[in-house]
Amino acid sequence: MEYVVVLVVLLVVLVAGVVGFVVPRLRRREIPPVEGGAGPTTLERPPAPAEAEAEPVGLPTLPEELPTLVEQPEPTAGRLVRLRARLSRSQSVFGRGLLSVLSRDHLDDDAWEEIEDSLISADVGVEATQALVERLKERVRVLGTRTVAEVREQLAEELTAALEPDLDRRLHTEPHDGRPAVVLVVGVNGAGKTTTCGKIARVLVADGRSVLLGAADTFRAAAAEQLATWGERVGAETVRGPEGGDPASVAFDAVKRGIDTGVDTVLIDTAGRLQNKVGLMDELGKVKRVVEKHGPVDETLLILDATTGQNGLEQARVFTEVVDVTGVVLTKLDGTAKGGIVIAVQRKLGIPVKLVGLGEGKDDLAPFEPAAFVEALLGTDA
Repeated sequence: MEYVVVLVVLLVVLVAGVVGFVVPRLRRREIPPVEGGAGPTTLERPPAPAEAEAEPVGLPTLPEELPTLVEQPEPTAGRLVRLRARLSRSQSVFGRGLLSVLSRDHLDDDAWEEIEDSLISADVGVEATQALVERLKERVRVLGTRTVAEVREQLAEELTAALEPDLDRRLHTEPHDGRPAVVLVVGVNGAGKTTTCGKIARVLVADGRSVLLGAADTFRAAAAEQLATWGERVGAETVRGPEGGDPASVAFDAVKRGIDTGVDTVLIDTAGRLQNKVGLMDELGKVKRVVEKHGPVDETLLILDATTGQNGLEQARVFTEVVDVTGVVLTKLDGTAKGGIVIAVQRKLGIPVKLVGLGEGKDDLAPFEPAAFVEALLGTDA
């Protein structure tokens, strides 16, 4: 009898254990699927509402777009002296070449012809070269000097005089009559005009001017974006229009915006154009006329590529006739032995070179200083 009782108790315990294990699992299988979805993929109970709505804490929130860091360009004072090493190719013509000939014990006709050839090959120009050589001949004859130091001093004086140091090379960028100064930047295709325009903006900012840029090159899709990038780096606003739009309208709006915001200088980048394309040159004239409805243009800067040599003179002549160029920005002097183009431009056209580009760096554009330029051309070890 006792055996039967024990057997019944064990059976009851076994049944209770089976029920306790199976029933909860069946209940979990009866959880309905989430509306609109496939439901849980496991047999685990979904988290409680409080857990489901909980959000992670302590994670940093990143801005949609990082702000552009505004740069402070290096001062322009003395910049040409700091960049003198970039003129090493021209040094080989003006410095080592000319001085080695001029320092000979006897200068015969062949020696003077060699000097003339060197100057002409450096794009000084035939007329300017003849005048320069005649003055050197006279000085050497009268003074009878032959030491390298004395000849170098004479050559430096003559080259500096040929660069017409008395020409007004100031950039007229100060506001006046209740409006900003307006600077129009022009040039042919491929001269690196938009890049140079951005560098000019850095020159103006470095000299304490507030600047607004006008992207009036509406024909090249990347031009406005490129100019805006240059402007952002120095905190300058860029006014732009639709691609293929009227460049004169963009230039007009840029000056108006400059007046409204009270900036010191409005710098307008125009589309590159070949000087022999009459229609495009007429369009450039229109840009200037429309801008002048706000007042006169204070500066019209022509961007010239130094590597183009004497072709640059024809460019300068035509652009001057159309928009009255007031100054030249001579670029790429670091990559050419033709630094004499500075003399040729000024002698032929009477237009001062106001800025020179001596490299690809963002601050490699320097105010032109004749004496410092000649010193850089001759080199310290000539």
